Amino acid sequence: MQMTPVIAIHLSAALAAIAVGPVALWARRGHAAPRAVARPRPRLHRAAGYAWVTLMLIASVSGLFIRDYQLPNIAGYTPIHLLIPVTLGSLFMAFRALLQGQIRRHQIWMTSLYISACLIAGAFTLLPGRYLGQLVWGQWLGWL
Repeated sequence: MQMTPVIAIHLSAALAAIAVGPVALWARRGHAAPRAVARPRPRLHRAAGYAWVTLMLIASVSGLFIRDYQLPNIAGYTPIHLLIPVTLGSLFMAFRALLQGQIRRHQIWMTSLYISACLIAGAFTLLPGRYLGQLVWGQWLGWL
């Protein structure tokens, strides 16, 4: 598999989402410096949150157009593609909770989605058989 425009878009959105996600989570909780009271930053939380959701939507939709026929698949869709409906469903549930005023449930959905879709799925992309894994480990092993 080689770098295509769709993979570049998907990879860029996913990496940006990994970076922006903690900003949204941190801004909502606030940051307590020593001997200071934590101050939530709702504007930053909302801006980073909308940016993160947009990046997750871009990563999810672009993922639909990435096919891999080398791994076990059905019509080019591998098991990691199951994260697409999970991600979209989780975003829907998180915004539904927010609209219903269930802030704690919104927080749980968004935190869980960040951990599962960004961190855990991101770790799976580093497996040696995956494109990103070949880039990272191939380069690293080439240095030895």
